[in-house]
Amino acid sequence: MKENNSAAKAAKLPAAKFGGRGLFVAIVVAAVLVVAGVALWVYQLAGGMVQTGMRNFDSWGLYITCFMFFVGLSAGGLIISSVPKAFGISGFGGISKVAVWTSIASTVCAIAFVVVDLGQPLRLWELFIYSNLNSPLMWDIVVLGTYLILSCIYLWAQLRAEQGKIGHKALRVISTIALVCAILVHSVTAWIFGLQQGREMWHTALLAPWFVSSALVCGTGLVLIVSVILRKVGYLSLDQKHVVNLGKLLGAFVCVDLYFFGCDLLTEGFPAASGAAVVDMLAFGPLAPFFWIEVIGCIVCAVICFTPKLRTNVLLIVASALAIVGIFCKRVQLLVGGFQLPNLDLPGVVTPLTVTHWEAGMTEAYAGMVYWPTPIEFGVALGVIALGALILCLGLRCLPLKPADES
Repeated sequence: MKENNSAAKAAKLPAAKFGGRGLFVAIVVAAVLVVAGVALWVYQLAGGMVQTGMRNFDSWGLYITCFMFFVGLSAGGLIISSVPKAFGISGFGGISKVAVWTSIASTVCAIAFVVVDLGQPLRLWELFIYSNLNSPLMWDIVVLGTYLILSCIYLWAQLRAEQGKIGHKALRVISTIALVCAILVHSVTAWIFGLQQGREMWHTALLAPWFVSSALVCGTGLVLIVSVILRKVGYLSLDQKHVVNLGKLLGAFVCVDLYFFGCDLLTEGFPAASGAAVVDMLAFGPLAPFFWIEVIGCIVCAVICFTPKLRTNVLLIVASALAIVGIFCKRVQLLVGGFQLPNLDLPGVVTPLTVTHWEAGMTEAYAGMVYWPTPIEFGVALGVIALGALILCLGLRCLPLKPADES
């Protein structure tokens, strides 16, 4: 009995250290980066969107890429949390609340990237006043806001269930609704691109399931990284078998995502006379670095996750990081690749305000990547990411996210 009490006290010591100076430093650093990001955003508002690398030919850039990416992180985290409760199966050792909180932080980042991409904050108000419900963009705004509210309700329901104030059936119903909404939010985001008939890479029915599989990859990877780190510092008392199971799940999701990617490449490249331009652009053209980082990184991730001797905590973190980076590279390929191939011969006047690399005309404009972020875009994006990190750290410090007895 004394040995058990000593072990319990020893397990709590790292958590106290984690919740002290180390977490305080992380909160301060994140807050400073948020303030810097807001300052850069105000500077962007004052000078206009011309300060970014976006032009008429490439009207979306780093902000929308990060929006897609963080929607995937949020949806994947919520799915990992809600599936065990919705289907009445064993979970992953009490990481559910932490997974939901990472989902909430990622959703806030996704919404913030939409706001900074609008150019002026008042346009967010105009979006609702003059909304067009026939537009997939409006569907995404509505679903994303609903998703954030539902995620908060789901976390609250879990806390109430631990206190015995909500029954298991009610929690299971809320988990099922959260699961459906998590899948729906990423499907609607995919439809924004998939319904654009004028873009070669976007107009495909495969995009929605492909987005969901990518969300499962990066969401599982993020939850795995956070869980291992919190276990290391003593915040979570997580059995190693749950870490291994998360690793196996990550490997399976990566394989499914690579399969969808292969199907899309085959569809685009066959017959070669009509669609080889897309495959050439990805594998050998300006987007080749992003393509090969994704493919090689995801393959290495799958090897680590499926090889028992390699499933150490350090290598699982490496595998998760490779998967997350790979999914971000895929987002870059999708968004920039949609603008990289021109669908009109003479789309408009070539000026510095309409086309990047305009000096040598249309040939030079499409010789390299048609878009690359400016320093101010990197700074604003870093500030938004810091906002998500700040929310995550504040939740770990102030909210009861540690696992309770789930019997």
